[in-house]
Amino acid sequence: MELISFFLDFVLHVDRYLEAFVRDHGLWVYALLFVVIFVETGLVVMPFLPGDSLLFVVGAMCGLGLMSYPLSVVLLLTAAVLGNQSNYTIGRYFGPRVFKWEDSRFFNKAAFDRAHDFYERYGGITIVAARFMPFLRTFAPFVAGVARMTRSRFTLFDVSGGALWVAGIITVGYFFGNFPFVKAHLDKIIWALILVPGLIILLGAWKSRRKA
Repeated sequence: MELISFFLDFVLHVDRYLEAFVRDHGLWVYALLFVVIFVETGLVVMPFLPGDSLLFVVGAMCGLGLMSYPLSVVLLLTAAVLGNQSNYTIGRYFGPRVFKWEDSRFFNKAAFDRAHDFYERYGGITIVAARFMPFLRTFAPFVAGVARMTRSRFTLFDVSGGALWVAGIITVGYFFGNFPFVKAHLDKIIWALILVPGLIILLGAWKSRRKA
């Protein structure tokens, strides 16, 4: 229970923790942030790390002059792209082995073919949009790997989506993160970054179910 309480406190007050880390450890903050973003996007079992709020606070730290804006963008974009590539590779390598292909009762060849076709047609927008969706951004590259989306196509949208996500949120934090109103209501903004995308996903799933 204490661990959950600490994690919630960290997520909702990541600005305090990050600022304290910057003041105490200086440049090591870049290594820490690289690891956090890489793990959140690169390991399918770690979808709960605070990627969006972390990027926003990084931007605010850059706005205060505590961190370098260009270094933060380049480093965290690299972490996000490499994380997705790792996740894609894990899905591509382990997917067939988990299902054991046609020999497994858990493998449905027709469903696999449909998933593959879907990712070849719409995988690009899925990979880009998932960057802004907590949980989904962790699973989307893994599923793309399982569905055998071609590596070149995946990489194109991986880099594009990563650039929009990292540079976009850090830039918003840079310009708006230190406004008194934003600082006073940062916990509510973080909740919005977590909950609003989830509600959009649930609404989309509900509409799709009704159509079906």
